[in-house]
Amino acid sequence: MNGYSLYRKAWRFEGAPHEETQLKDGDWKALLKEDGLLVRNTYDFDCQEETCFWYIIKDTYEGMEKLLSRTRNKIRHAQNSFEYRLVDLSVIKQKGYAILADAYSAYSVSDRTINASKFEHYLNECSQYSFDYWGIFDQSSLELIGFCLVKCWSNCCEYDLSGILTQYKHNASYPYYGLYYTLNQHYLQEKGYQYVSDGSRSITEHSQIHDFLIQNFNFRKAYCQLEVHYCWWMKVAITKLYPFRKIITLPRIKAILNMEAMQRGEK
Repeated sequence: MNGYSLYRKAWRFEGAPHEETQLKDGDWKALLKEDGLLVRNTYDFDCQEETCFWYIIKDTYEGMEKLLSRTRNKIRHAQNSFEYRLVDLSVIKQKGYAILADAYSAYSVSDRTINASKFEHYLNECSQYSFDYWGIFDQSSLELIGFCLVKCWSNCCEYDLSGILTQYKHNASYPYYGLYYTLNQHYLQEKGYQYVSDGSRSITEHSQIHDFLIQNFNFRKAYCQLEVHYCWWMKVAITKLYPFRKIITLPRIKAILNMEAMQRGEK
């Protein structure tokens, strides 16, 4: 079905978040007949109701003026240390895997793994869509120390995969501050996009990036409705396991049960 793609056995909408609509029964059933274990359907984007699911977005550009003084200082420090610029996909293919593998080594979530073939496959998929590729360069060594991939639509974009060498995240050089300021400026001010997004609410709850963006760059929650449709045996398993969701520790099962709780409005 047009607009949906399979990721880790889950069907997800691949268009801009505000373009997704509520699926009819025949639509999500058709997807599950093809393959996959579940269909995630979000709709009524940026609704007035405070729901249990949301996207993190920024839809205004205010420059430095509305940012906290400590954030402004860290941005300026990063701008003095790094250069942020658009690069060709070949640069990411050549040097991106080593950076991402190093970045993932610091994650505590066991399913956050990467290998060279998976990374290459991901980049090949990106080349089929409209992606921008950003490089982060150390101004003293001129070496690539990080990158960010941005998926673009006609009037909005999503900050997708990023990675920065671990040593630069702990040496008080603040590369992420400079990165997000540069991205926000480019897409909101220069390109005039309606909004930028850093994706939807995490079901693994392993990352603090959304809190970071809200606190430092005035991102906000764009609430939406969430429906999850399962293949028959998956629905049975979820029903059986759901009462024990708070004591289950297997990451992937816990993540699906977290999403089910969000669908039920209980999380």
